[in-house]
Parts: sequence; C-alpha cells; structure tokens
Amino acid sequence: MQSSFQLPTIDIGPYLDPTQSSSLERAAVSKALHDACVKYGFFYLNISKYVDPSEPEELTRLAREFFFLPHEEKDKISIRNQDHARGYQRLQENVTNGKADNHEGIDFYRPVENPDKSKTLWGENQWPSVPGAFQQKYEQWIERMKILGMAVMEAMAGGLGLNEDEWKELRAQVDDSFWVLRIIGYPPLPTDYDGFSCGAHKDYGCLTLLYADPTRSALQVFLRKSGVSVAEDDGLPNEQGDEEGVWINADPIPGCIVCNIGQMCEIWTNGLYKSTLHRVIHRGSNYRTSIPFFFEPNFDANVKPLATVLARTGNTASYEPVIYGDFLLGNVENNFTQDGTRGRY
Repeated sequence: MQSSFQLPTIDIGPYLDPTQSSSLERAAVSKALHDACVKYGFFYLNISKYVDPSEPEELTRLAREFFFLPHEEKDKISIRNQDHARGYQRLQENVTNGKADNHEGIDFYRPVENPDKSKTLWGENQWPSVPGAFQQKYEQWIERMKILGMAVMEAMAGGLGLNEDEWKELRAQVDDSFWVLRIIGYPPLPTDYDGFSCGAHKDYGCLTLLYADPTRSALQVFLRKSGVSVAEDDGLPNEQGDEEGVWINADPIPGCIVCNIGQMCEIWTNGLYKSTLHRVIHRGSNYRTSIPFFFEPNFDANVKPLATVLARTGNTASYEPVIYGDFLLGNVENNFTQDGTRGRY
C-alpha cells in the first residue's frame, strides 16, 4: 500500500461566506473540487475558519463517554428498540462483504413525520443519556454539516458548469436532505481477527463529511490507477476486484475533514464523478472514534444523469433514474444477516 500519496485539500470558505469572496475565488474552488471528484472521489475540506476545533473534539469526548459504558447501558438505545436503523449497534453487529466489522456505533437520521418503528428508517432517534448536553451538541454539529454539505453541492454545481436555473433544480433535490449521522468507535483489531474494522464499501448518497480523531493509518482509500495491481497487504484479501490501483491512507489533517462522494453523485454526473471504495483497518493500540455525516438527497428525490453533464460530454445516460428513498430502503432492508443483525449501509 502506498501511503505517501496525499489527497488534495480544498478551502471551501468562499462558498460558505460568498459575501466575502469574489466570483473568481468561487470559480477556483469549483475547479479544484471538480478535478478532485473526477480523479479521486475523495479530498480534504479545509474548514478551519468555519469550525472551532474544540467543537468536534468535544463530540469525540462525548462519544467515548458513551462507548466506554457497560454493554447493558448502551443496549438501552439498541436499534432493536426502534426501526433497526436508528440507535446503537454492538461490536461486530454490522457486516460488510460477509464479514463482521470490528466497530460499534450509533446512527441518527433526519426526523420523520408520523414515526412508526415497525417501518425501516421510520422510527425515532435514540439519544444517549450521557452528561454534557450530548444531544444538543450533536444537533448543533448536524446543522453545521447541513450548511457545509449544501455549500459543497453548490461548488460542485459550478464545477459541472450548471447555470443558475440548473443549480436551483439540483438544489431542490437536496434542500430537505435525508441526512444520516453516525458515531463510530473502533477498538484495535484483534491479532487473530480475519475481518476488518470496516470493510471496503462505497457510500450511498451525495457527500460524506468525516471528522475523525487524530489516529493515523486507519482510513484507507482505493485510488484507481491504470497499470498498477495491488498485492495482498499483510494477508488482507482483495476487496477491489479487478480494478487496478492502490490503497492509500487518508490520515486526519488539523483543521480539515475528509469528504467523499457517494453513488447519487455518480448517477447525477453519469459516471464522471465516481464513488470510491474505502475501508478502515485500525491496528493501533488506541480506541479510534470517527463522526461521519452523510449529506443525502431528499427522500423523494428523483436522481438521474444531469442534462448539462450529458450535453458537455456528448454521452448518453448510462444510469437508470432512482428515487433515493426507494434506493436507500432497498439497501438497508437487504443488509440484515440471518440472525437479525444489520449489515453495513
């Protein structure tokens, strides 16, 4: 694995505060974002002027407070109490590619009207009873990430060459994002464990905005590179199929979060932007914590290749339209193992 390669870093500031930036500055951001999405599907966002570092550090502290509780306390907010989506999942309860993932987590989704826990995704969020205003601080983070996600989408629209009306049309598909927030705890991988902290996968929606603690050599990204074949790394199985390329580390950078595009962006761009495989292999001695926020389309969004992209590339549509909510439900409902536990989604 080539860990010396560095993913690009993009300062999204001009789109977060357009009144303090010029159209040329925003155009430069859009170009950099476009290039990163075409080449890698992964990049860093510099948010040092948008977020005080003490804020996500406090979220990490609160997460660890919860994960270090006894099992019986954590199970009080188990996904089994709700819709098998919202709530806590035990260590190795999530499954990716047929192997149990060596992490635990809590999932929160956008609240819905008329919740019904008998319907997948349609229950209510379950918040831990941890001192320190856990729910309030995480809800503040959710609002921050929703604003950030929309800013990245607008910058992406600029990079794709969408005019104002076309951007408004795209914006209308994400302006009520069916977002997901995960809080994930990764203990060190057992030496005799043949699975992963989190197996290789691609994300479903628009954008993943990931804050992680300073742990290095854990998050790995597969970069497609013609003519390069990946040898088995310390006995790890091939997770990229026949694709040529390399696995690299995406280590945390102070003042930045990691951002990657999901499968809905791949459909919108007719494959110009490709969702990228990534995984977590945490072999360190510490307890790693990460907080990914998934900025998704609206539940009823009709996602299909954008006419502007088709016209610019001269290609016909290679992807069938999907209703995002149906796509999400299909994936979540198919991610249950025979014993009733839920797989990776």
